[in-house]
Amino acid sequence: MAVTDLWLVRHGESVANIAATRAEREGLERIPIDIRDADVPLSPTGREQAQALSTWWAANRDAVDVCWVSPYRRARETLAIARGDDDDHAAAIVDERLRDRELGILDLLTRRGVEHLHPEEADRRRHLGKFYHRPPGGESWADVALRLRSFLRDELPRCEGGGLIVAHDAVVMILLYLLLPLEEAELLDFAASHTVLNASVTQLTRDDESGGWRLAEFAGVGHLQVEGAPVTVHPGNPDVEPE
Repeated sequence: MAVTDLWLVRHGESVANIAATRAEREGLERIPIDIRDADVPLSPTGREQAQALSTWWAANRDAVDVCWVSPYRRARETLAIARGDDDDHAAAIVDERLRDRELGILDLLTRRGVEHLHPEEADRRRHLGKFYHRPPGGESWADVALRLRSFLRDELPRCEGGGLIVAHDAVVMILLYLLLPLEEAELLDFAASHTVLNASVTQLTRDDESGGWRLAEFAGVGHLQVEGAPVTVHPGNPDVEPE
């Protein structure tokens, strides 16, 4: 028996989310943050969102049989705060394949920074498209899909019931691409018009007859609204957003 329900959670707002959004708005070339991506913590608002996520956890914990989480600090903090003292229910497994997309030489650059400092990469991105463009030292969306295929192949058949994944916006989007499944153009159209909100919950359910997956809810934030936590819109890496 394999996993039949999946809940995909993006981490709460991080200090890097705030810095990146501000840098884009102010027209800066670089995002002013000196923390390694893996070590970026939640912002105070992100911690409030993670606390509000505990409302969702309390209502759904009995349906969750296993939790997987990105090794990055902001994701681990989100899960830990949401579960609180209830960490003895459902194993929490850290899996590096759930880490955020790596941007290589474009890391910590805004759209303006990419255009000015690496115009050749901006041209390559426009030519190859967002799905296949791999920055030097970084990953394309196709690269992330490869490691997530490995995760799904290894983990889903070993568990049964419900699974919770706490990770990043790119991971949520590419899991939808793999499981629904979507074509490249469908994924990019969907990503252009949908944002994985901080501390949101996306639900996928397996069809009993076909064995395929269907999207039951995308980026739900009802738990944030119930608890009065801010709903924040940080669209993620600049080179996966509409030109």
